[in-house]
Amino acid sequence: MSSAGFLRPETFSAFGVALLLGLALLALRPADRGSTRNALVLFGAAALAEIGAIVADAHGAARPAGILGDIAVIAIGVVLIRLAGLFVFRVALPAIRVGVAQIAQDLVTIGLLIGWGIAWLRLTGVDPTSLFTTSAVITAVIAFSMQDTLGNLLGGVVLQLDDSITVGDWVKLDDVSGRVTDIRWRHTAIETRNRETIIVPNSWLMKNRFTLLGARDDEAVRWRRWVWFQLDLDTTPTEVCRVLAKAATEAEIAHVLRDPPPSAVLMDTSDGVARYALRYWLDDPREDDPTDSAVRTHALAALARNGIRLAVRREEHLVTKENDARRSAQQAAESARRRAALDGVDLFTALSPEEKNRLVEHLVYAPFAKGDIVTRQGAVAHWLYLIVAGEADIWLETGAGRRHIAVLVAGTIFGEMGMLTGEPRRATVTAHTDLVCYRLDKAGFETVLHDRPDIADSVSRVLAAREAELEAQRSSIAGSADEAPRHADILASIRSFFGLT
Repeated sequence: MSSAGFLRPETFSAFGVALLLGLALLALRPADRGSTRNALVLFGAAALAEIGAIVADAHGAARPAGILGDIAVIAIGVVLIRLAGLFVFRVALPAIRVGVAQIAQDLVTIGLLIGWGIAWLRLTGVDPTSLFTTSAVITAVIAFSMQDTLGNLLGGVVLQLDDSITVGDWVKLDDVSGRVTDIRWRHTAIETRNRETIIVPNSWLMKNRFTLLGARDDEAVRWRRWVWFQLDLDTTPTEVCRVLAKAATEAEIAHVLRDPPPSAVLMDTSDGVARYALRYWLDDPREDDPTDSAVRTHALAALARNGIRLAVRREEHLVTKENDARRSAQQAAESARRRAALDGVDLFTALSPEEKNRLVEHLVYAPFAKGDIVTRQGAVAHWLYLIVAGEADIWLETGAGRRHIAVLVAGTIFGEMGMLTGEPRRATVTAHTDLVCYRLDKAGFETVLHDRPDIADSVSRVLAAREAELEAQRSSIAGSADEAPRHADILASIRSFFGLT
């Protein structure tokens, strides 16, 4: 008898096992019915070959019977490997919560198929090593001519085995971004938000840099988006950032995450405009442009409500006829603003209008941003500050740390002891908000004081009252404080500091 498969009882057992595996997969894995049906089609072909071998053998046609029997054996071996692989990787391993990359499954299946081919050759009396030796040169020529294809194949293997990119990831390649829908042996498929599928060779992904959107360890994608605005410079950056961040935070905008919260930053100031970025976190990369549009719409409405204008880059040539009348008008307007600020300061109530006008000439514009340190405790600086707009915090530096004393508002002054007596700063002052101040130095006040020394007496009385209040606050916070300087002591310090007789 020949060695045809139909003469071996184990062949019939293989058919039975393959049939049971196919039926089990159809019932347990509906998602893989396509692969299972393909394997069962080959199973049917193997069964027909086996039946043909039996019929040929019954009619004495030994050679056709042997060929058909070998075909049946080869085919049923392939079917068994395919169905067993599907059952192990798609049913058994997922049941114990073990996941294996698709390309690893394919490698195992291919390895088993190659092993089955070598085993069948040995069973039929053919030495596989002789085939490999004679085909080595041909194999080398084929490998050289297909190096790009092999690079893509190996790239696909590496990409899946090292988990550098997986199906479902959102990626950005140059100016293309989308979701990975499939990783094949030769290429990776990326579906864009325009429903376009980009085919990227695996070898390109191995050689070039690409961006994964969102952190790999996050359960859901979080992608930070930047929305840009060009605004006029006439509004303080702190206020603009507050308005932009509030607009994105308080509005009900789909796909905008509240944690981390939106924020705004000043990125650049050039060409006469301020460039701001409103940053927020997006939970669905597919909705990037619509969400950017919604955020931009709410931000523009908030800017308009707060009187903050968009800037347009432009080039202007301003020709102004400078004359004495115009310069005098500008100086008069600025002097009026400074004079109004001085009129509200109790320290200067003893000064005549002419003397106040002389002080106005020595006032220096001094703005501070929120959080700036205006004066530091222990520092020596011979000037005082007059707050025109905003608020400032007074802090007492102690061994236990910084303690808050009071809040200064528009219309108040600080640093007067340093300007009038030369003593070090007794507290630290910081800008609680954006702060607009005028600064007056010793030289500016000295011109008035030398012309009318009796002003020192009234000024020292105001200082004594203010220092008594400050010491009371220091005492309530620190638990103990020095005795507040008396009027006579302050007056003596002023006379000594300014060289008055």
